Amino acid sequence: MRAIFSVPTLASINFADIEKLLVASGAEVIEGSGSRLSFMLNNQKLFVHRPHPAKEAKKYQVELFREFLQSAGVTNE
Repeated sequence: MRAIFSVPTLASINFADIEKLLVASGAEVIEGSGSRLSFMLNNQKLFVHRPHPAKEAKKYQVELFREFLQSAGVTNE
């Protein structure tokens, strides 16, 4: 959680670790076609693609996850 909320945004977070964190926070994961994923948490929805071939989330993805968590009422406190 700390890595997602850190500023400046980190680009070295394993995407699978972010998925696990969201599931542990209560998010529902909906697999789409190919690498597409949807996350639902507290009536908020986020669409992303798993990065490939790299396993790390891109900076913009980390920022999207941060905004998604904040809008769902999840903070780093």
